[in-house]
Amino acid sequence: MAFPEAFIDELIARNPIDEVVSQYVSLRRSGSNLFGLCPFHGEKTPSFSVTPDKGMFYCFGCHKGGGVINFISQIEGLDYGDSVRYLAKRCGMAVPEDEQYQSRYHQQERLWAIHKEAARFFHSKLYAPEGRHALEYALGRGLSKNTMTIFGLGYAPDSWSDLTDALLQKGYTQEELRQSGLTNVTKKGNLVDRFRDRLMFPIIDVRGNVIGFGGRIMKKDEEAAKYLNSPETLIFNKRKNLFALNIAKKSKAGHLILVEGYMDAIALHQYGFDCAVASLGTALTEDGAALLSKYTDQVVLIYDGDEAGQRATQRAIPILEKTGLQVKVLKMRDAKDPDEFLKKFGADRFKLLLEESADRVEYQLTAIRKKYDIRVDEEKIRYIQESAQLLSTLSSPVQREVYGHRVAEAAQISYEALKMEVDKAFEQRIGKEKRRQEKIDLAPARNLQPKSRSIRYDNIRSAMAEEQVLAMILKEPALLEQTKGLSAQEFSSPLLGRAYDQLLRRYSQGLEVRLGVLTDMTDEEMSHLALISQRQDGPVNEEALKDCVRRIQAEHRKTTVDSDQDLLAFRDQIKDRKGMKI
Repeated sequence: MAFPEAFIDELIARNPIDEVVSQYVSLRRSGSNLFGLCPFHGEKTPSFSVTPDKGMFYCFGCHKGGGVINFISQIEGLDYGDSVRYLAKRCGMAVPEDEQYQSRYHQQERLWAIHKEAARFFHSKLYAPEGRHALEYALGRGLSKNTMTIFGLGYAPDSWSDLTDALLQKGYTQEELRQSGLTNVTKKGNLVDRFRDRLMFPIIDVRGNVIGFGGRIMKKDEEAAKYLNSPETLIFNKRKNLFALNIAKKSKAGHLILVEGYMDAIALHQYGFDCAVASLGTALTEDGAALLSKYTDQVVLIYDGDEAGQRATQRAIPILEKTGLQVKVLKMRDAKDPDEFLKKFGADRFKLLLEESADRVEYQLTAIRKKYDIRVDEEKIRYIQESAQLLSTLSSPVQREVYGHRVAEAAQISYEALKMEVDKAFEQRIGKEKRRQEKIDLAPARNLQPKSRSIRYDNIRSAMAEEQVLAMILKEPALLEQTKGLSAQEFSSPLLGRAYDQLLRRYSQGLEVRLGVLTDMTDEEMSHLALISQRQDGPVNEEALKDCVRRIQAEHRKTTVDSDQDLLAFRDQIKDRKGMKI
């Protein structure tokens, strides 16, 4: 349902955008704006701007933007209605609707509650007679009962429907259980437990909600997967979450340790390394890296030392660096993973190993070195060329020189010869970027098109004027008095016309006129409108506004003349406007 406009105005007023955004982004004031690292893409230099007096945000890097409702929509993955409900709950407002039970947010709340009940059920079964072998296994892996309690470990009984029956008795419906991912449906349509005879690891998000589970099978079964995870649901997306981050985010270590599995992360915590997290699956995603960057500036990668683990490490490095994180890589010695190392050698030895972590460039150069037999001339040349390509990606000349000397020494060539190879690769990289930019610069009309491909201008001349009109009235709503002769139908861009129509209608009703109150806009549309508003920094000019209105109307008339009589009338209007005599 549509929310009353007065309610939306009050909601926005009671959720100042700077306060809401600062819950997700560390902001620093610069003039009238606040800046921070964008939560929607990886960056090292803050380009994410919040303008409190306009009630808007905009990123000059990824070009996302909008108001406070739009921000919550994008950061929490909610639709418009549930973003409104989220903010209403935040400030204690009642939402004026009759069918709230149908909302997506309400469904999420039910699923969170179901998973919390399931976690309690599993944990209780771990200490019940049927869970004795799972408890003995966990203790045998070196986990203390206190650690098992902190991480909420549990046991899924070896039965078809113990959990299902328990949740139905709690009042949850069969449809809710289907949506939860905790049950499977048989061919006959009956619900059965998804997890059976498994040691259970609750997956908890950074807000403390249980959103899914991972389960390790207890009996040897050739057909069953060793680890089984929850499927994707309304509340669980493995690409956007990390195991144990709810605990590690509070660490004072100054860095986070990223490992492959649940047991590695839990073992590290038990031995005092409270900054460990695990990816949900061996492959780190861009969403996971972006999540890490919200809580630290440095990540230490500790993946298994086998070939698969090394490939995963090589893939993870650029993903992490793209978010602006400093990456170090710890190489396991005399153990296949952190869990085994800690049991063999203890926390002190692991701390020394951690302090010796190589930065990612050193790690990658070592990996390149292992690929080639530099005693063979052809392979030595390939080693030098691949190393030079890597060094050419470093922005710091000091870094290029330091690592360059190491490569030259390993290859037994002069540093000057290697430097020539690095400089050539660096120039090629810069030249490629320059040609790309020149290509963009030589297409000015294309540059005027919106960043999003879903929005296109058919009439660039009119659209530029339409953008200026919107920018000026968003800065000074009283200017709408000067545009009352202009209708939304005269806009060449449907998006800009819709925005203008909403702002004009709200102004005539005495309601708030700002970007954040616009409704029925997609994220891409709101981002584009935020960019338009961001461009208007200087004082508004009434004459410029009138010129823009005239240009919009003139361009519109060109599209409506369909006869000689219309064309002559249009010509006469143009001459009259210019003070000419016929």
